[in-house]
Amino acid sequence: MTRTTSRAWRETNLSALAHNARTIQSALAPGCRLMAVVKADAYGHGALPVARRLEAMGIKDFAVACLEEGITLRRSGIRGTILILGYTPPELASQLHRWKLTQTVADAAHGQALAACRLPLPVHLALDTGMHRLGIPAEDHNALRRLYELPGMHVEGVFSHLCVSDSLSPENTAFTRLQLERFYEALRWLKEHHLAPGETHIQASYGIWNLPPQPCSLARAGIALYGVCSDDSPIVRTLDLTPVLSLRARVTCVRTLAPREGAGYGLAFRADQPRQLAVVAIGYADGLPRSLPQQGGEVLLHRMRCPMVGRMCMDQLLVDVTGLPGVTPGDAATLIGTDGQQQIHVEDIAQQCGTITNEILSRLGTRLPIITTE
Repeated sequence: MTRTTSRAWRETNLSALAHNARTIQSALAPGCRLMAVVKADAYGHGALPVARRLEAMGIKDFAVACLEEGITLRRSGIRGTILILGYTPPELASQLHRWKLTQTVADAAHGQALAACRLPLPVHLALDTGMHRLGIPAEDHNALRRLYELPGMHVEGVFSHLCVSDSLSPENTAFTRLQLERFYEALRWLKEHHLAPGETHIQASYGIWNLPPQPCSLARAGIALYGVCSDDSPIVRTLDLTPVLSLRARVTCVRTLAPREGAGYGLAFRADQPRQLAVVAIGYADGLPRSLPQQGGEVLLHRMRCPMVGRMCMDQLLVDVTGLPGVTPGDAATLIGTDGQQQIHVEDIAQQCGTITNEILSRLGTRLPIITTE
């Protein structure tokens, strides 16, 4: 399926992706490498084209959320390190071994269960420095030592996650500093006891934006890699990043409504005067928030902004094109991206719907084909 035949599609600009990767890499400390986070189908951008382009430009470290995502990359020929950030049941350790995937140790019991499988598994130890999600408590040195002593446990990395690094409030910046102190203290203890941490990483996107370069070997870039922020929170370091994704859909027909006529489910839209409505072939089953028309959602058509109206359907939505001449079936409407001088940012959609860009992008449905551009 191509752009000319698709009802709706995503466009992933690989040149923008490569630009963002280079920009982020230049912001890291000397010797620190970019780890590309490509979980959730690369935040809706297409994990395979994204990983292939990044690998072609020399990036060899990738992060996914689960076993299935890692296997998909391996089946498609991605050769670098693939770190599974989430939990994999020990019963599936043979799959980790078969596909040469690196597994996060979620806690001490998880590590013991993985080691009991008697397979040479490369792992990264997650340290809990205060988020209280996954990880071994950073101060539990005995637990760390026992994990290193387990047969078959090949510790190739140690990492943590900063849970409030997206906030610049005094309280949250103080907590981020505390997490950093706990992390680096654990690394010091490991080295003092001749336990090699291997790869170390604690910065994710907001850690890259809001912290000085850290003395680690890796930094995990997720949402920043795709050229957008999660929300409109202020950041310390503004990087020259470009949005990678555009979202477009076809106009299928144009309807003329007389005054007081209604349209859509519940006849939720009522014409106050003669109105023209374009039917656009995309809906909430494609991942768009159903409430978007009521929250001020727009599309770009013929380089103009046109409001969504009525209730979004599973597969279609209505757009008011009154006064915009020449709208015909087959026209491409832009829901995220640019058309002429106009642009709709995914940050705008997220703000309208009370969420973050990460959710909007990762929810984009698999029936939206991905077309790569340069």
